[in-house]
Amino acid sequence: MIALLQRVSEARVDVDGATIGRIGPGLLVLVCAERGDTQAEAGRLLAKLLKLRIFTDAAGKMNQSVQDVGGGLLLVSQFTLAADTRGGNRPSFTGAAAPDEGRRLYDYFVAQARAAHPVVETGRFAADMKVHLVNDGPVTIPLRIAPATAGTD
Repeated sequence: MIALLQRVSEARVDVDGATIGRIGPGLLVLVCAERGDTQAEAGRLLAKLLKLRIFTDAAGKMNQSVQDVGGGLLLVSQFTLAADTRGGNRPSFTGAAAPDEGRRLYDYFVAQARAAHPVVETGRFAADMKVHLVNDGPVTIPLRIAPATAGTD
């Protein structure tokens, strides 16, 4: 799975002119399931982003996680993170999970996030969304969790 984390002062998602998700300080997380991903990758991605120390402490060092600071999570599905731009000028999205599988993994990711973190808002899977954010820093971190291979546990 792929995620793009943006530390934000605030963020919101609008669909058809209505705000459907909004957070104050926290993380805007664009999430993409790739072909071959499972719930195990979704779980590992969530664990990593919840503990990633990208918020500043009292000394001004990035030493606190979103959980440490009590920040919100705004989770937005984003299949275009799987874009392959190596050939030509038109991106290929064949690396993204099929829509039904992508929705299943996104829904699982959201459910697990809600079970683990107190403030979780979302976009709407496959909707035409308008994402508004104030990037804090700016801090933008890409995360990729590859499927585990046999014998590497």
